[in-house]
Amino acid sequence: MDDNKMVAGKVKKPGKRGRKPAKIDLKAKLERSRQSARECRARKKLRYQYLEELVSSKERAICALREELEMYKQWCSAMDQGKIPSEIKALLTGDEQKNPQGGRGGANKLFNQP
Repeated sequence: MDDNKMVAGKVKKPGKRGRKPAKIDLKAKLERSRQSARECRARKKLRYQYLEELVSSKERAICALREELEMYKQWCSAMDQGKIPSEIKALLTGDEQKNPQGGRGGANKLFNQP
């Protein structure tokens, strides 16, 4: 019992601690690694596609808002000159058929607030 140590009444043998390395088939391990890499690349590709679609939808929304802002700027400059745009007249009189934008709703929010 010269190499063995006595701890709490149990004899411990010298050597490596922890789990013993299992004999793993190297080919199976490599195949699992390749499969995992394929799945990772597929997930990455899907993530990038989703992000690209999200960016393009946000860019379209920004363009629509810029067009709406430009329309409001034109209306304001016309009102500063003492002219009332026909769209605003149509909104004030409640006549939606004269609205050339097909009732977009942007100006309705401005004039129909409680």
